[in-house]
Amino acid sequence: MRIRQFFQRLTNWELWNFYVLYSPIGFVWIWYCMKSRSLWFFSSSNPTITFGGFEGESKREMYDQLPPGSFPRTIYINQKISFEEAKKIALQDAGFVYPFIVKPDVGMKGILFRKIENEDQFEKYHSRIPVEYIVQDLVEKPVEVSVFYYRHPTSRKGTISGFIQKELLEVYGDGKSNLWELILKHPRAKFRLEEMKHRHEHRLDRILPNGQHFYLSYAGNHNRGARFINLHDQIDDQLLKVFDDISLYTGQFYYGRYDIKCDSIEDLKAGKNYSILEFNGSGAEPNHIYDAGISIWKAYKEILKHWKALYRISRYNNGHGTPYWPYAKGKKFLRQARQHFKMLEKYD
Repeated sequence: MRIRQFFQRLTNWELWNFYVLYSPIGFVWIWYCMKSRSLWFFSSSNPTITFGGFEGESKREMYDQLPPGSFPRTIYINQKISFEEAKKIALQDAGFVYPFIVKPDVGMKGILFRKIENEDQFEKYHSRIPVEYIVQDLVEKPVEVSVFYYRHPTSRKGTISGFIQKELLEVYGDGKSNLWELILKHPRAKFRLEEMKHRHEHRLDRILPNGQHFYLSYAGNHNRGARFINLHDQIDDQLLKVFDDISLYTGQFYYGRYDIKCDSIEDLKAGKNYSILEFNGSGAEPNHIYDAGISIWKAYKEILKHWKALYRISRYNNGHGTPYWPYAKGKKFLRQARQHFKMLEKYD
């Protein structure tokens, strides 16, 4: 089993480590740094998001800039207060009811993202999480998508370069197999056995009734096992107008990826019945390269196209009032951000 999984990883570039995947084209990123005379050339891409949204930014920054009603109702809980205080703020003052979503205000890759279904789970989460976190309405719309959007500051019309639908990591019961056996047979979950053990260790022996589905992860991230369906043929002027309007709401969103839930693709194009879960800035990966059946060379071509757009946007903003971060400031921030995420992983 382990040998077979090793060779499957080796021959499938989508499963490669981040640094292994990106190292062959890293010289292009270095070239943009040299042309900009800044290691942090991307920091000016989205002027009102810390570090351009490359890494370590607060979700509060993003939500504060989105149009009212375009994102889930959200409050912020200081992890240092007592659980009784947290419960009062969330349930009594804000009126949240179970189930709801919790996640760190500064987080990434679905780390410590949880669906809270009762008071015991809420208390356990509050007692363990080491940082400020978000309580957010659970958005139960049936369709989850990502839209990659960029717009040059001199234009009022941008580009939607990627549009995908997400299928979360889930299994379906057969009335005979327990959860662990279903995980071992799942084409993506079987590559995440340590994570699955850690997350579901108390229910691995549970036998799911025939046809019952069970979410192994609620995070719609590729690194969390979600499957992506390419919707590139659905990109049109109607969809672009929706995201031009969002981008122009504050005039400061120029480059990044929107993660959204909606009732249907048609409703999203009409600008209704959708909710923006997150906006990922200059550090966003063009995730439409995954599960698309393309070669690694086409994937590299798509990545390089996005880096070029990021460079041009950042260079323009730098020349018009948004300076690149100084080297020392960026180095310190990035080090702190990575220490922060490494710490969060220990609690995940």
